[in-house]
Amino acid sequence: MIELVIGGARSGKSAHAEKQAQESGLRVVYIATAQVQDAEMERRIAHHRARRPADWACAEAPLQLAATLRAAAAPHKCLLVDCLTLWLSNLFFAGAAARQAEAGEAIDCPLLAGETLALLETLPRLPGRVVLVSNEVGWGIVPMHPVARLFADEQGRLNQRVAAVADRVTLVAAGLPLVLKDTPPEPTA
Repeated sequence: MIELVIGGARSGKSAHAEKQAQESGLRVVYIATAQVQDAEMERRIAHHRARRPADWACAEAPLQLAATLRAAAAPHKCLLVDCLTLWLSNLFFAGAAARQAEAGEAIDCPLLAGETLALLETLPRLPGRVVLVSNEVGWGIVPMHPVARLFADEQGRLNQRVAAVADRVTLVAAGLPLVLKDTPPEPTA
C-alpha cells in the first residue's frame, strides 16, 4: 500500500504520516531526505528525530530515493519518506535545474528527470507499506523568481504523479486529515 500525505507548511502532515506508520503494525524505516545546511535546518531535523520512536530505523536519501526504498523495502516494513519536497529541492540544486532556471535556459537536468522517473517506477513494485510526505505548494501566488516558479511547477507535477500511483492520498490542513483518494486493496484468492 502506498499513501501520499500532502499539506502546507506546519499543517500536521508529518505527524499524521508518523501516526499512520506507527499504526501499521509493521517495522518502520524512516527515510529522511533533509540535509543539514544551516543551524535552522539542524534544529528542524532534531525536532523530527526527537518525536520518532526509538525503535524506528532511519535511512538517509537526499538524492537517490528510489534506490534507498528498494534496499529498505520488505513485506514486514513500513517505509516513511519525509519528505518529497526536500528531496526535489536537493535534486534541483545538486543537478543543473536551478542554475538553468536562474539563467533563463531550457531545463535539461538528467539527475532530476532520472530520479523522479526511478521513484515513480519503483513505488508500485515495493513490498510492504510506503507513506510519503509532500508539501502542497500550489495554493499561493505564482512566485516571482524563475527558480521558485520552476520548483512550484515541478513539485505540483511530482505530487500529481505520485498521487496517481498511490492507493491513498490524504490532505492534512490544521492537523485534520481529509482522504482524497482511497483505493481498496484487490481481493486475494
